[in-house]
Amino acid sequence: MNEFDQCVKHELSIKYYARYTDDFVIVLDSKLYLEQLVSIIEEVLCDRLKLSLHPEKVWIQSCYSGLDFLGYVIFPHHRLMRVRTRKRMLKKLEYRVKEYQQGFITEYSFNQSLQSYLGALSHADAYKISRDLRNRFWVCK
Repeated sequence: MNEFDQCVKHELSIKYYARYTDDFVIVLDSKLYLEQLVSIIEEVLCDRLKLSLHPEKVWIQSCYSGLDFLGYVIFPHHRLMRVRTRKRMLKKLEYRVKEYQQGFITEYSFNQSLQSYLGALSHADAYKISRDLRNRFWVCK
């Protein structure tokens, strides 16, 4: 995928591009150019890397409606954790509390899980949720 990254950045001169494994995002201010870019990207992926875009996973939308990417919803001036991701995180933490209370995991292991989720929240505008998690789950120890 490095060859694709280089093509997007240098040959197509796309300034706002991000990729993680096989997911990528391109942000431009021209909807028309984005629509033309889809066919160019399909060609580059097919010819150079023998890959293709999933036909149901290509969206062109306004950045003001939020970009759902890697568990976060990204807006022009802030990021939120996706609701589904947050609910899954809370459910897993509840499970870890039960494991700790039953003696299946150590306090250290529980704290590692909690710190991991707090780290994920630190990439979003989630101060209140982080504070609530600290208050809720540190009491469980």
